[in-house]
This record gives sequence, structure tokens and C-alpha cells, in this order.
Amino acid sequence: MKNKIISYIKSKLATEVVEEIDINEDLLGSGLVDSLGMVQLVLFIENEANIKVAPEDMTIENFMTVNHILKYIARK
Repeated sequence: MKNKIISYIKSKLATEVVEEIDINEDLLGSGLVDSLGMVQLVLFIENEANIKVAPEDMTIENFMTVNHILKYIARK
């Protein structure tokens, strides 16, 4: 799942060309993904992981980094 998320960010959401994305990189804070991109990322995760992200789960703690996203998916 990690590679799918990174690939999606690099190909569809990144605001600039990136070679590598560290799993602990702040996606919003670094400017890698903008707010609209974050919504698209949540939809992608719902489809790929076959989960529903509740509105109260859409927090920086769950989606700040790829690592946070992976931990969130594991809890679901």
C-alpha cells in the first residue's frame, strides 16, 4: 500500500516534480500536496484500502505523512 500511495502522490497530486517521497515527510507542510489534493488522496485511500474515512477522521494526525496514512489504514 505504501508504494501505491507514494506513486499516486507523485503522479497525480504533487505540486512539483519529485523523485522521492519520504514516508515521514509532511505532505501539506512541505507543499507537496495542496488542500484539494488531500481530498483526492482521501478518496484514493478509501477506494484502494476499501475503507470509509469518517469526517472526524480527516485530521492532520491521520493524513500528515504517508506513515500516518499507513497507520490509519492499519487501524481500520
